[in-house]
Amino acid sequence: MSNIPINKLTGYPVSLAVLDFGLFTVHSNGRIIGIPGFLIETSAGEKVLIDTGFPEKYAKDINQASIEDNLGDFGELLELTYENQPEAQLAKLGITINDLDYVVITHTHIDHVGNIGSFPNIPIIIGKEERELEQPIYWRGKKQLDWPDTDYVLIEEDTLLGENFEVLHVPGHTPGELSILIKLPETGSILLTSDAISRESEIAEGCLDATNPAQAIESGKRILELARQRDALVIYGHGPQQWNELIKAPARYL
Repeated sequence: MSNIPINKLTGYPVSLAVLDFGLFTVHSNGRIIGIPGFLIETSAGEKVLIDTGFPEKYAKDINQASIEDNLGDFGELLELTYENQPEAQLAKLGITINDLDYVVITHTHIDHVGNIGSFPNIPIIIGKEERELEQPIYWRGKKQLDWPDTDYVLIEEDTLLGENFEVLHVPGHTPGELSILIKLPETGSILLTSDAISRESEIAEGCLDATNPAQAIESGKRILELARQRDALVIYGHGPQQWNELIKAPARYL
């Protein structure tokens, strides 16, 4: 593993695009959830991708991949084609993988880490505790992915990536969970919780899907307080209703 110091962005965030990485239904409660990624651009033209969606094998053969991973134990992918892969979603914005300055992996569950190996020579920002795992968590004990041989920026506390761009260290859902807090010129502050808070009701429900529920509740409450202080729009990791309300790429929040 190559652990490199953070090279801070020279610009400040000027746009946020929501990427559509597919649609999933959870068997236990019938929730239909979107799988989001995000692309943040700065005033200096820098580009940061947040999360990478399900592995490409799901776009190739959704049924075979689901069987291979026993995904049916949890739910079912309703929509996932090559159009829901990072390369196609970035293309909607006129961006290629080679244009990226950073990839942020908020945590290493299958729907966030699936294409981690698809970004050669792009530094990956990830929680220190997450990267110290032997392999990405992936899905319920399965270890289908290896760590790419690339440069990693390891986060173990709230870190300023650049002006108005914070990477928040929010362990609990997984050991090295990250959230993102930015400020845009027109929209103002936006908190991308990722699965630190997957839906609005999760803290009240006890964060039962977390590796460490008590820690997850503490982290969730902390970032919601930050959002309150900044009057931020909160975009949850997998909010069923909110997903339908978010504008998607190629549209952007400015």
